Amino acid sequence: MTDETVPSLPTSRMLSWARNSAIYRLERRMMTERQLFDAITRKAKEKFEDISAAQLKAVADFAVKFAYDNKVLDDRAYAEISTRSAVRGGKSKRAIAQKLAAKGVSSDKVEVALEEADDLYAAAIFARKRAFGPFRRVELDEKRKAKELSAFARNGFSFDIGRKVFDMNVEDAEEVILAGRR
Repeated sequence: MTDETVPSLPTSRMLSWARNSAIYRLERRMMTERQLFDAITRKAKEKFEDISAAQLKAVADFAVKFAYDNKVLDDRAYAEISTRSAVRGGKSKRAIAQKLAAKGVSSDKVEVALEEADDLYAAAIFARKRAFGPFRRVELDEKRKAKELSAFARNGFSFDIGRKVFDMNVEDAEEVILAGRR
């Protein structure tokens, strides 16, 4: 094909498919703008053999705009919901920020979503899930201590937060968890 014969506008069939594909994906799970754009782009390449790069971008942009116009795509809400869920699952602010950035959420939206996140609460949940610190069921030795403290660090918690939860007793840790749920 020469440059003159490469179509730059998508066909109505392509746009109809993009709309339906966006609906299908967003009915199943919440997505970020970038996730939807990438999914539509990937599937359009498979579905339409002769699609040009310009058509591909136009089809994906159309799907994203359609989703925004129908209020089913919102990176801010995605970041807030994901953050609340991740904190309840024992994830640190740092780990949450990395995951959201990898999904294409802008840093300003990530920052706003993380304002309400509580690393101490998340670290206490993490300790309870892993039976660390106050929730430990085995005797503490130097090897175990190093393992637990390094697990806090690997999961994005600061040394101070990890140490604070590690040194708590069960009642204090449960109190932090209960206070964080409110």
